This record gives sequence, C-alpha cells and structure tokens, in this order.
Amino acid sequence: QVQLVESGGGLVQTGGSLRLSCAASGRAFSSAVMGWFRQAPGKEREFVAAIRRSGDVSYYADSVKGRFTISRDNANNAVYLQMRSLKPEDTAVYYCAAGTLGYRPRDTKDYDYWGQGTQVTVSS
Repeated sequence: QVQLVESGGGLVQTGGSLRLSCAASGRAFSSAVMGWFRQAPGKEREFVAAIRRSGDVSYYADSVKGRFTISRDNANNAVYLQMRSLKPEDTAVYYCAAGTLGYRPRDTKDYDYWGQGTQVTVSS
C-alpha cells in the first residue's frame, strides 16, 4: 500500500524555522521524484521544492529559494523540508508528493501519490 505521511507543521513566528518530514511506504519512495507543495486558503496548490531519487538534483520555487532546503534519507524512506526565515506568506497546508516519472517536477499533474498535508502557520 502506498502511503505518504507528513509531520512537523505548526505555529511559528516570522523569521522562525520549521522542519517538515514525510514518511513514505510502498512504491512511493521508489518514485523518480519527491516533492513538497503547499496550498493557502482560496489559492491553488503550488510547487515548493522537489528532489530526484538520487538526491543530487533538487528544484525550488523562486519564493523559497535560499530559505528552504529539501533533502531525503533513502535508508529511512523519508523526505524533509527545512524551512528558515519563515514569512506570513508561507502560511499554508504543506503536502508531500511522489512522482513516478518526474518529467515535470514543478507540476502537480506529474505526481501520482499525495499525503494528507500538514498545516504551517507563520504569525506576523
């Protein structure tokens, strides 16, 4: 059974840090790419970061580049998103996703499996 479970969300002040974790099981972690997306109220789900299976290639949205870091631990089937210098506009539900082919790592349509999401709230 394929399953992605996010954790690590919470409430933090502007400028603070959080580390999100995604535990993957089944075929999800053997996917070509793992990604993080987020969705704020009233907005579409948007790309945040992604990382290839090898772990040596990663992608970031311009809005988080230099502040967020994606990484993966293949031995433990986990993907992480370290978030620093958080801003109120980072407030959203964050989703972990797995893409089988990984042709378009920034596109939600390229992902086959999704977690339930974890809430991140940044207070001003």
